[in-house]
Amino acid sequence: MQDTAGTWLMTVLTTSPLLIALMQTAASLPVLILGLLAGATADIYERRRLLIFWQCWMLGSVAILAVLTFMGIVSPITLLLCTFMLNIGSAMNNPAWQAIVPELVPREDLPAAVTLNAASNNIARAVGPALGGLMIAAFMRADTGASYVFALNSASFAGVIYILWRWKRTPIYKSALPAERIAGSVRSGLRYLRYSPSLQGPLIRAFTFTFFVSSVWSLLALVAKRDMHHHGAMGYGILNGSLGVGAVIGATTLARIRRRIDADMLLALTGVYYVATMCILAYVHIPAVAVITLIGAGFCWTSTMSTLNVSVQLSVPGWVYARALGAYLMTFQGGMALGSVTWGLIAEHTSTKTSLLCAAIGLAISIPLTSRIHILKGDLPDLTPYKWKRPIPNLATTPDPDDGPVRISIDYRIPIERYAEFTHVIHSLEGVRLRGGAVRWGIYRDAADPEHLNETFIMESWLDYLRSRERMTAADQAIRERVWALHHGPDTPKITHQIWARELPLPSDPTHLPPSS
Repeated sequence: MQDTAGTWLMTVLTTSPLLIALMQTAASLPVLILGLLAGATADIYERRRLLIFWQCWMLGSVAILAVLTFMGIVSPITLLLCTFMLNIGSAMNNPAWQAIVPELVPREDLPAAVTLNAASNNIARAVGPALGGLMIAAFMRADTGASYVFALNSASFAGVIYILWRWKRTPIYKSALPAERIAGSVRSGLRYLRYSPSLQGPLIRAFTFTFFVSSVWSLLALVAKRDMHHHGAMGYGILNGSLGVGAVIGATTLARIRRRIDADMLLALTGVYYVATMCILAYVHIPAVAVITLIGAGFCWTSTMSTLNVSVQLSVPGWVYARALGAYLMTFQGGMALGSVTWGLIAEHTSTKTSLLCAAIGLAISIPLTSRIHILKGDLPDLTPYKWKRPIPNLATTPDPDDGPVRISIDYRIPIERYAEFTHVIHSLEGVRLRGGAVRWGIYRDAADPEHLNETFIMESWLDYLRSRERMTAADQAIRERVWALHHGPDTPKITHQIWARELPLPSDPTHLPPSS
């Protein structure tokens, strides 16, 4: 209802296609800017309290917009700013919101839970636009109807806040170590993304898909004004609601479809359908055809977004869960924001039809390219935390948490005949070390003793090294055990921990010796 009322109010306040398309940008840009920060805060701080805070933020943002609209002093810029503020709250709220799903259902039920979550959202998407359009149409002036929608939306946040206040949360992952700082949390999230190909694939496909498909969402109000001008705001609500109806159908049937079609084929088919949808919206001006087409588009939207969302959630361990979802939402909404600006500018300088056709051609070209990036292929890794059977290294002196950098050195004895096998396995361990927090990794062969190999990786601090032990999953440990199984010797591989030797000032008394530590 909020999206419908806000976008339709913008069409009343201005005739500029760019300003109308910027409503979608105002909704998407905060996630592009704040996605990683939102994920980092959700992984560090208590999620229930975070959710309550940002729900209060959104309540206040919409309340301000409602008051300004009631007073009749809202302008296109004011509307964009209030929409932007509302969606700052949404951007900071969403990673924590999605990250609590595994706290509510077992891991094997996660795909069904994500789909059910999408169903509830899309039931709202199906009913909300029609109700929003009906409420606006019930008043003589669009801004009066919109102001009541904004006020109702503001009040609705109170119910969510109450539910969160009553919720007794049980986290699935809790570190025994001090929480990371915000900057360090963002860096570790980016590092994990850089060295995790299974996470990069869904993000690339999400950005590409939403960049082109955003033309439908951002230009739909103009299509409604062109083809359903006799129905006013209600016509726009009907078209928007058609997308929601299709999305609900997709959410309720997706589980059966997944059993018959793999993820790659499903994403390819939904992409082809959206190419056809944009062409139909560009050329066909029959409202009934637009409604039927958009129902199918809503079905494809839910199928694509749910598949990519599940792929992200099944590709990351608990310690980086919200950061991965923040990166996904940032990529997803980044495509929406940048796409909306692009198609709005094209529509501004040419026409809505030309803009939709350009988006259709771009999506058609991207489909064979993105199909090479496979989603949910093969057996999924076991990302449950590995419980170390060995205690923390027993050192002569216990380092301070911030001491570092720390170099961990592991010596292996590898028979010549197993050298090739060892190098293949040890290089798969590189990603484990770097995703866990290492800033550098290497494997070296002793030139004087070919059977002696040394693995070295560097952590920024002793605390980061302890965190890397907590972050190791069962799948990571399986790789490590394969490496250690190739070691040949009476003892296990020798591990040494070396801490950066800071330069100390020279003592004034030459007989004075530095402390043994």
